[in-house]
Amino acid sequence: MKKHHIIIFLLTLPYFISAQDRVDLKRCIEIGLERNYEIRITRNDEQVADNNRTIGNAGYLPYLNLNSGYSGTINNTEQRLTSGDITKNNGVHNQALNAGINLDWTVFDGFNIQANYGRLKELQQIGELNTRLAIENFVLNISNEYYNYIQQKIRLDNLRYAVKLSRERLRIVEARYSIGAGSRLELQQAKVDFNADSSMLIKQNEVIFTSRVQINQLMAMDNVEEPLYITDSIIEFNSLLNRDDIWQNLQVSNVFLQLYKRDKNISVLDLKAIQSQYFPYLKVNAGYGFTQNMYEIGSVDRQKNMGFNYGLTLGFNIFDGFNRERKRKNAKIEVQTKELQYQQVELSLRTDLSKMWMAYQNNMELTNLEKENLQTAHDNYEIALERYKLGDLSGIELREAQNSLLEAEDRLVQAQYNTKLCEISLIQISGNILSYIY
Repeated sequence: MKKHHIIIFLLTLPYFISAQDRVDLKRCIEIGLERNYEIRITRNDEQVADNNRTIGNAGYLPYLNLNSGYSGTINNTEQRLTSGDITKNNGVHNQALNAGINLDWTVFDGFNIQANYGRLKELQQIGELNTRLAIENFVLNISNEYYNYIQQKIRLDNLRYAVKLSRERLRIVEARYSIGAGSRLELQQAKVDFNADSSMLIKQNEVIFTSRVQINQLMAMDNVEEPLYITDSIIEFNSLLNRDDIWQNLQVSNVFLQLYKRDKNISVLDLKAIQSQYFPYLKVNAGYGFTQNMYEIGSVDRQKNMGFNYGLTLGFNIFDGFNRERKRKNAKIEVQTKELQYQQVELSLRTDLSKMWMAYQNNMELTNLEKENLQTAHDNYEIALERYKLGDLSGIELREAQNSLLEAEDRLVQAQYNTKLCEISLIQISGNILSYIY
């Protein structure tokens, strides 16, 4: 028995250590929002989309260029005059210098600029929604794992209790065997059951370790094996959710619907950009420049020009091989496709809501039922143990009562955990999962 006491002590030692830096779900979420890599990457993408939303990127502003240049020629020339005289010059070096500033501005291009700016605003909104989606997925994942960690710790306590019961049974059998009132077979069976429960306890420690590592990974901790001390020890769920409220919030706030709505808006803007090709375009150009030419021969050896130039360009694409009409038709089809995709997602979310709501209701009923079963199983075990001590019950029957108690405890915590998962999923689909942060 001393050996068995040592095993139990070693198994439970880590949980007697004083807990420091206890955290709750809200704190885990706060840490993850600061450190989680996926969220940080998505925020960078959002910042790029935000930087791209400018009137200059859309085409509202003119382009202003400063340029300068130098060129030269070296030629052999021959000139025949009307008098018949011929003049030859070899290695004539002429040079030219120029510098200027030029402005080009598209004043009107059939509302294409407006469509481009609208598209940039939609992309910015999509960037914000993608960040929100990443945050929502993170909150969902860490919430699920947080409550899984609680579930596994409850199971660990139940297994510790099972080991305690098996140890008590083994003590009773050893006492009987020592005075010749028990059989060796019963003693061996009690040892086998005790070792089996101890084995399950050891495996449960591994499950808890895996869950803890998963939470630390989600929080992007430098040491994923860092100890985790949480403030919660039971799984509580909200039994007062309202399906109609969830559906109304879903239609307004669900991030997937918002993303598809923005995607549809972009397809409408793409259609407007194509339709802009049916309009003429107007461009303005102006500049100020300086040129200087230097000649080695002739009556003029140097010429300078300095001044302002300007111009307007009005154009219209009369015919482009029917490509413009083809693009317009395809863009209209794309708008219809985006509308159908939006409706498809809405139907899919309605279906998910129905399934989640049914699971939520069923698991709440199961929780209430398993609470009653657990009390019954506990009473049955107490009766069985008393009868076993009096020798009125076999070890196998006591083991069955013990297993029934452990299974009832396991079913209860599983029902509570499943109900909590349904609650979290319903809150997420309604678009309000960020309420977990506050």
